Amino acid sequence: MSDVLAVDDVSVRFGGVSALTDVSITVAPGEFVGVIGPNGAGKTTLFDVITGMRRPSDGRVRLDAADVTGRSAAYRARRGMRRTFQRQQVFGALSVWENLLVAQESTGMRGGVLVDVLGLSGRRPASKAREERADAVLAQCGLETVHDLPAGSLPIGLARMVELARALVQQPRLLLLDEPTSGLGEAETEVLSGALRTQLEGSDCGVLLVEHDVAFVMRHCDRVVVLDLGRVIAEGTPDEVRNDPAVRSAYLG
Repeated sequence: MSDVLAVDDVSVRFGGVSALTDVSITVAPGEFVGVIGPNGAGKTTLFDVITGMRRPSDGRVRLDAADVTGRSAAYRARRGMRRTFQRQQVFGALSVWENLLVAQESTGMRGGVLVDVLGLSGRRPASKAREERADAVLAQCGLETVHDLPAGSLPIGLARMVELARALVQQPRLLLLDEPTSGLGEAETEVLSGALRTQLEGSDCGVLLVEHDVAFVMRHCDRVVVLDLGRVIAEGTPDEVRNDPAVRSAYLG
């Protein structure tokens, strides 16, 4: 089975500055891969390249073996790629539950979520399936108590969980998490951990995680990639990376 994601020798240059240099990363089906490194290492630039928000200067990105380097972010999303952001981006005027309905719209029937909300004829079976899926993911992410609240009114920790739920609700092929524990308390981090475990159990969804909480990365990831100054300086299991002298010097020391 081919990798869900393959980043092949990607470089990004801004004028004379190299943000990424010959970076290669793979994520297999069902694999949880973490990316760590100091500020300015190129982690967010890497995510932007993978999701189609930035075109690399060199190299390519493959999703399920298909070259998507020149494809838009929308195209990649239609093929099952989902991303959360460092600064959470929810539909603030919609309720938490409606955020999850809208996220499923690309797989829905013609007419849009507005038709679902209005309850027009001919849409109930598809609508019911989306509603049930939204309810299940809200429970999975511990969001039942804020079901009807406007997403924009929530504190940062809950808003971040809404963004995660919105990414999970369509059962993505590849999930990219950008600093998912930022702003979360200990209890919220445990809920997030449980939601991710549930998502991955028996699934072929690949996960790529950028996170400053090294303990979280080491606890959850099958493999860890370390970036420094735009280059991969180490890759391996959490134990291998933790004990790597170059990593300890550049980041963990």
